[in-house]
Amino acid sequence: MNIMDELEWRDAINQQTDAEGLRDLTKQKAVSLYCGVDPTGDSMHIGHLIPFMVLKRFQLAGHRPVILIGGATGTIGDPSGRQSERSLQTLEEVQANVDALTEQMKKLFIIEGDNQIRMVNNYDWTHKINVIEFLRDYGKNFTVNSMLAKDVVASRLESGISFTEFSYQILQSLDYLHLYQHEDVQLQIGGSDQWGNITSGLDLIRKREGSEAKAFGLTIPLMLKADGTKFGKSAGGAIWLDPNKTTPFEFYQFWANTDDRDVVKHLKYFTFLTKEQIDDLADKVQTEPHKREAQKKLAEEMTRFVHSEELLEQAKRITAALFSGDIKSLTADEIEQGFKDMPTFEATQESKNIVDWLVDLGIEPSKRQAREDITKGAISMNGERVSDVGLEVTVAQAIGGRFIIIRKGKKNYSLVKML
Repeated sequence: MNIMDELEWRDAINQQTDAEGLRDLTKQKAVSLYCGVDPTGDSMHIGHLIPFMVLKRFQLAGHRPVILIGGATGTIGDPSGRQSERSLQTLEEVQANVDALTEQMKKLFIIEGDNQIRMVNNYDWTHKINVIEFLRDYGKNFTVNSMLAKDVVASRLESGISFTEFSYQILQSLDYLHLYQHEDVQLQIGGSDQWGNITSGLDLIRKREGSEAKAFGLTIPLMLKADGTKFGKSAGGAIWLDPNKTTPFEFYQFWANTDDRDVVKHLKYFTFLTKEQIDDLADKVQTEPHKREAQKKLAEEMTRFVHSEELLEQAKRITAALFSGDIKSLTADEIEQGFKDMPTFEATQESKNIVDWLVDLGIEPSKRQAREDITKGAISMNGERVSDVGLEVTVAQAIGGRFIIIRKGKKNYSLVKML
């Protein structure tokens, strides 16, 4: 299957500047293409990942991807999708983010072989241009009228936009021209909000290189969930690729909880499963939705891709233990992941009667209620039911010497940290 046919089947194309020309080009040769990300933070979230999954598909099809980290553009801020000015970061903050994003990208892409990833930073060529060169050599190719007509700028005119953010499209256009001239890049891809920046880049290339210059643009559709809300968010905020921001268990659970109405779309967008495999899973969504096989497969594929096989297995162990109640099978680190968002209490390591201990922590409102719940079998410690109101709680019972998990009733879990 040609890469363009695959992208169409996966519903991963929103707009193209020249669909027929790009299809012909991808049939004739291995194409160099790029996608950029600005280092506004030290990690991408899964919303950022969408165009890079398309970049990865091009790579697997034998094409040559270039990833641009915007060390220059990141210092001024893309106005796309915003109604107010960004807070500027220091150059040191931007560089720290560049380093972090570079390491994330290296984990996701092939870095060896003929179609290996190439990483570039637009600060390397932008910082050499002085203001006179910028205005004469590049600014002269842009009319204010055309810049004002771009959706991203037009949407900001009422609230206001600084010259700094107004000039962003010139800098991004300069990037495409530089990569076209020095890296043989002929295609830029991005999210649907990047259409104006991409077409500005194409205009600059043709003005500088001639109207017959073969360069193309492609955008990926805006992804919304079936309920109309923005993809990539959970109750706790963004789903990050950095395991220190979103644990592998939380990452796995996000995908495992995908709505039936969204799961096939997400399998097409985010996994490298074949059409036959996805069609089979789509059938199971219709015939056996209670088994959630499509969601489990999506969660497995994404956690393996972004993290590793080892961390996928860890996430699955935590999930299984929480479902079965076999808490003791988990390590302290796994407990920390799985119970991260549950009510948390702190206890000293001194030995204490279970009734007093539960009341002192605030898990039980009174000693009478604590005794009643224990007697009725409603209290479990580390997955095992407590029936003795005379039980002494000691640090030796803590998993890894760090945590005790109390379950009250069927679903009310509490994490107790031993200090």
